[in-house]
Amino acid sequence: MTVQLPDGKGGVRTYEPRTEPLAFTTGAPFTSRRVFSAAHVVADPYADVSPDGPAAVDWDATLAFRRHLWSHGLGVAEAMDTAQRGMGLDWAGAAELIRRSAAEAKAVGGLVACGVGTDQIASGTLAEVRAAYEEQLAVVEESGAQAILMASRALAGAARGPEDYLEVYGHLLRQSAEPVILHWLGPMFDPALEGYWGSSDLDAATDTFLEVIAAHPDKVDGIKVSLLDAQREVDLRRRLPQGVRCYTGDDFNYPELIAGDAQGFSHALLGIFDPLGPLAAEAVRVLDTGNVAGFRELLDPTVELSRHLFQTPTRFYKTGVVFLAWLGGHQSHFTMVGGLQSARSLPHLARAYELADGLGLFPDPKLAEERMKNLLSVYGVEQ
Repeated sequence: MTVQLPDGKGGVRTYEPRTEPLAFTTGAPFTSRRVFSAAHVVADPYADVSPDGPAAVDWDATLAFRRHLWSHGLGVAEAMDTAQRGMGLDWAGAAELIRRSAAEAKAVGGLVACGVGTDQIASGTLAEVRAAYEEQLAVVEESGAQAILMASRALAGAARGPEDYLEVYGHLLRQSAEPVILHWLGPMFDPALEGYWGSSDLDAATDTFLEVIAAHPDKVDGIKVSLLDAQREVDLRRRLPQGVRCYTGDDFNYPELIAGDAQGFSHALLGIFDPLGPLAAEAVRVLDTGNVAGFRELLDPTVELSRHLFQTPTRFYKTGVVFLAWLGGHQSHFTMVGGLQSARSLPHLARAYELADGLGLFPDPKLAEERMKNLLSVYGVEQ
């Protein structure tokens, strides 16, 4: 059987899907790296909602996907950018997601860390930003999950310079009950975060970021860096205080950053590990044995898919992630909160299907083929 896929030039091309998936086994958490998958949310396709209204979430399917990730030994990074935080999922929805996911993690023994932000306010004074962070930090800590202090659009708007970031983050770290993960999300993921840490000069911003950590090393478990700049991440992790982890958020260069070098390595907190979950877990288990070459042999071929999903505008990568979850049978529909299933073109989605199928990511290749053909028919592509 073949599939006629749009070629992006007004025509179609013939693709022959694979017939057998790769075989992945479930297993315990890893020993050499701490690895989180930033997980997507599953929308309720029957809800009568508007794109700018509160999100309607299918909780059963959303939690089932988290159990899928935990079963492979991955941790879940909850209520993050991949869960459409600030792009369809508001704070009320995120708070419920955090509580439900944390409770599910306790039930199955899964690792979970949850995003703490300020998205209950659009803007405000520094005092209001601090209060918003505090409210969310309390929800995460009360749930029993680890906190991830996310970059804040409101703080980016309110801060006058580096000193305001030092004050706000210092205040939050002093009162956090347990060590947190600090998250530096670049403007390619969210344009409103341009100039974070008080400067658009990344060297100056890095100095401020490190100053926050150096002042509170006992309250920082690690940092997540999402700047899509491998060398900058390597340079940054070499300057971290002893015991502070670097979690790569680089969806372009993750194999080399996780593998590391003679001077260290990155752990992982990645959106691409949502669709790559079982394969990524298999690769890390190989790395646990000390087999770096085997790890790279498994994970390097996935980079083309990741770079495709995260191509500019990068913030719409969530559309491809949810699309692959639908093709993979993890949900019954291709609907997203906020209507973001429309954020990528048909040729983009077709290429994502082809790359994912080539990697053997779909547990049931025939189901993926049928669903791809169904979508193509909606767009008028004849088979």
